[in-house]
Amino acid sequence: MNILIINGPNLNLLGKREKSIYGECPFDNFLESLKQRYAGHRIDYFQSNSEGAIIDTIQEAGFSCDGIVLNAGAYTHTSIAISDAIRAVPAPVIEVHISNIHAREEYRHQSMIAAAATGSIIGFGLDSYRLAIEALIEKFDK
Repeated sequence: MNILIINGPNLNLLGKREKSIYGECPFDNFLESLKQRYAGHRIDYFQSNSEGAIIDTIQEAGFSCDGIVLNAGAYTHTSIAISDAIRAVPAPVIEVHISNIHAREEYRHQSMIAAAATGSIIGFGLDSYRLAIEALIEKFDK
């Protein structure tokens, strides 16, 4: 299975920013552990702080990969365009969040992309990504 992980704005600072919320592990370190754990699958990674670049990547990869794990960061709460991009591609998209967005500031409670996604995994720290990969493999790896 070919899976693409897409991280949105400020997630390039994992391990450095708000450690009480996002933890101390840089994403590159965690990504390597995912690649080792799922060595029989291809896991690619893309991160951007730009909404347009995230949309372009969903549109490009969504027709060729088997699944997308998407943490759109703050765009989760504002981007109808990312939601539309998810709807435009056949690849299943799992929305993930490191923190429980419903236990945080009220403006984070609504996801503009959840209705377009295949499912959402929220609040399990970096393990949210692992759970999303497990869901994609279990449901779509035929």
